[in-house]
Amino acid sequence: MKRDLPRGDDAAAAARLAAIRAGDRGAVARAITAVENGHADAAALLAALEGDLGRAHVVGITGPPGAGKSTLIAALVGECTRRGRRVAVVAVDPSSPLSGGAVLGDRIRMSEVAAAEGVFVRSVASRGHAGGLASATRGIVDLMDAAGFDPVIVETVGAGQSEVAIAALADTSVVVTPPGLGDDVQAIKAGILEIADVLVVSKGDSPLASATVRDLKDMLRLRARRGAWTVPVVLTAATRGEGVAELLDVAARHAEACGRGRRLAGAVQPPGPHDAAARVATLARQDAFLRHCALELLDAGPGRATLAMTVGAEHLNFNGTCHGGAIFALADSAFGLASNSHGPVAAGIEAHVSYHAAARPGDRLVARAEEVSRNARLATYRIDVTRGDVRVASFGGTVYIAARRHAPREAATPAAGARVPGPSS
Repeated sequence: MKRDLPRGDDAAAAARLAAIRAGDRGAVARAITAVENGHADAAALLAALEGDLGRAHVVGITGPPGAGKSTLIAALVGECTRRGRRVAVVAVDPSSPLSGGAVLGDRIRMSEVAAAEGVFVRSVASRGHAGGLASATRGIVDLMDAAGFDPVIVETVGAGQSEVAIAALADTSVVVTPPGLGDDVQAIKAGILEIADVLVVSKGDSPLASATVRDLKDMLRLRARRGAWTVPVVLTAATRGEGVAELLDVAARHAEACGRGRRLAGAVQPPGPHDAAARVATLARQDAFLRHCALELLDAGPGRATLAMTVGAEHLNFNGTCHGGAIFALADSAFGLASNSHGPVAAGIEAHVSYHAAARPGDRLVARAEEVSRNARLATYRIDVTRGDVRVASFGGTVYIAARRHAPREAATPAAGARVPGPSS
């Protein structure tokens, strides 16, 4: 059922929704800007379009920097247009250190196909978001879906071992690897290679390409099979157009076999506030590291936890300010508690921190961890460390959610002086 924006009989709002559903480029572009910048009406706009979602085949393209992802996507877009398809591309670029916006490298490389009829390319700044995507990527994909684009291709920032958030968003995850990986396959197979629905070896005209195809096929023999789908390895040479049509066909077969709308069906129902707070309190009491560092649990709930630390002499570095490692420990502990609030064991697979201000003896630092996105396998979190109104550090992390659940045991001795939310919190 389609829902309209909660603005009564506002004809302008109705016209805006109609224009997006019709695929009007200007209306879609303005809506994306609203979502990306967090405008007040963005959430209501996306809610009004919920009934239009689930039609597009979302194809995620990820892989290490320099693998040729943008060139391959440009070739895929060209093949889609030859088949009469309306295709959208969401290219997540690194953030500019000066403006905070997208560097636009991907869009420049796709400039020729971006101007074609029925093609919509949008670059999005990652803005430090974990997992190789931007925080607004899901909303932008929803807009492209509602506007009738099919497929919607999402390109991640050049990914390393742990940038696996694309698996929670895309219906088909395509991992692009350059020739010559050799033994490096073993080093990264526990990360992005593990989430591949399709593996692609790019730059197929390289003399090393055939050996890389062989290495990946050998790796797949050791990997546990997921359902009836067998992960194929496709050799491409995008600059020559070789393997591109085959890749598009393989991705379509995967969608037929495994379905569309993964991002819509994968949400996990969170526990109630009472259950989550009690679980986090128990985990905090049994955590020896929290007791050792005298970290204080202030608040907890589904997907969130807040810890505090008073900077003491043991936290100082050689400059007399709070050691970065101590701040990281505070943020990482909040991250760990928040990500384990739901019950299943969550193991961190990526974390990064940015420092903004110094902290000194006597300062009380508060780390607030909040869940950004979650599905059955992966979740991402943002943690802000503050001193009053001053942001001292920001932290982002991704966790892998295991099949087993916590069986918490009470710690023998609670943290000295710690205040944790009990069952009545």
